[in-house]
Amino acid sequence: MTSANYVTIKDAILNKRQVVATYQGHVREMCPHVIGTKGGREQALFYQFGGMSSSGPIIQNSPKNWRCIPIEGLSNITVRSGTWHSGGNHSQAQTCVDEIDVEVS
Repeated sequence: MTSANYVTIKDAILNKRQVVATYQGHVREMCPHVIGTKGGREQALFYQFGGMSSSGPIIQNSPKNWRCIPIEGLSNITVRSGTWHSGGNHSQAQTCVDEIDVEVS
């Protein structure tokens, strides 16, 4: 069964909208690029452009801002309009999601 958070993030991908959510105690501003499952677990690949991470502040436009996040670990999810952010290395093969449901075009 698909979680409500999964549906929200999938819709954000389809409409190229930003996601703001808390993960591991940090508020993160992200653009979701891929959603699906890995080993049966709902996961998404995000490009984080704002907020904080466990390694500190986000460096703008860094190719190191890709985040593979299990959907169950996200809380306080909101979706908003805004500039779409993506790393310059999105063309590299991702390993975050085995069974891709939706990927940003």
